Amino acid sequence: MNKKNRTGRIRWDKLDNTANLFPSIAGESMTNVYRISVTLTEDVQPEPLQEALDIVLPKFDGFNVRMRAGVFWNYFEENGKKPPKVTEEVYFPCRFIQPNKNHNYLFRVTYFGRRINLEVFHVLTDGMGGINFLRELTYQYLRLVHPEIRDSSGDGLSSDTSLSREDSFVRNYRHGKKSGFNQERAYMIHGEKLPKGMFGVIHGYMPVHSLKEVAHRYKVSLNVYLVAVFIWSVYRELIHGMPDERPIRVAVPVNLRPYFNSDTTKNFFIMISAEFSPDRDSYTFEEVVGIAKRSLDSQMDKQHLEDLFSYSVSNQLNIWMRPVPLFIKRLAMRAVYDRSALANTSTVTNIGNVHVDPRYQPYIDMFYAFIANSKGQPLKGTICSYGDTLAFTFSSVMAEPNVQRAFFRKIAEDGIEVKIETNGVYNE
Repeated sequence: MNKKNRTGRIRWDKLDNTANLFPSIAGESMTNVYRISVTLTEDVQPEPLQEALDIVLPKFDGFNVRMRAGVFWNYFEENGKKPPKVTEEVYFPCRFIQPNKNHNYLFRVTYFGRRINLEVFHVLTDGMGGINFLRELTYQYLRLVHPEIRDSSGDGLSSDTSLSREDSFVRNYRHGKKSGFNQERAYMIHGEKLPKGMFGVIHGYMPVHSLKEVAHRYKVSLNVYLVAVFIWSVYRELIHGMPDERPIRVAVPVNLRPYFNSDTTKNFFIMISAEFSPDRDSYTFEEVVGIAKRSLDSQMDKQHLEDLFSYSVSNQLNIWMRPVPLFIKRLAMRAVYDRSALANTSTVTNIGNVHVDPRYQPYIDMFYAFIANSKGQPLKGTICSYGDTLAFTFSSVMAEPNVQRAFFRKIAEDGIEVKIETNGVYNE
């Protein structure tokens, strides 16, 4: 937080450049909520989990807020209410977060069996900020349940946990950049949808060392390999290996923190895309891998990434836009989003490898994450790893898991052992 009102009591903060979009497009049908979960080695106890949240939340200004609508922009204000109630999970994940039913908070914490779930409205932070919060919540919970692992630091946060609320978009943007985003319409995934309110989740757990060996065989990174398998699955299962007039374009969020020396807990990512245009019959998987690699490599340049977000920030800081009332800005942002939303077939995001303090490792089994569907993207993929296990998670509102089956079948054909787990939607 960086501001106070005239009484000095209530602090407030601006939304970052990316966050400004989410309130304009979010609703029951497109929630912009993501989930990060940790699976423990024993069942979760609700009372200590609530106590842990009560202890940890006041230390995180970025989560301890409610959102207000100003005249010109939305803004965050310190939330003076008690933390949201921790509940056992009974609904499908990634539902819209109704602030007035959640003590005005923009996140929720649930549990089920051995699992703790953190669901976050993307306006607060991206996946890195979510991991930051969930990890500290888990540490505090484990200290309460297992007092023997406490040390002299007590209930303090870990030294490697950032509390920075810098708007790294504004700090790093450069004037005069043109839009580099592709708005050409991509191939869209169509078909029968699940009944309203249902949400299908399929996890595939794989050894990281095996994935790296296979990716090395194809001369690509692990991330490029998985994105290529995703593209291949759509190409073979939905287009049936035939030419199509529209490209399969998969959005890949890039964490900008390593490029710009940032440890902010606000959103700080940008989208690039892996594009494959099937303009002839019968591409091989090796060809698709090579095309995906060249497509992504051509955009993974600091200057290009800077150009992409600088264009968006320049619109936010435009002196002619500042006095425009919020309701008009919302209409404009929604219109721009609607035009650009169909430029990607899907999204595959990589949360990265989650590291935890050695003291807590014996009590933690796995982390995974997934994201809600959005306009034109009824199927998405999320990568998250812990130790030597990687979870590739599909989240979908499609009735048939044909792309998911093709994806894991290809992984298995490449010699990688896959353990499948679902939320039961596709077992009925």
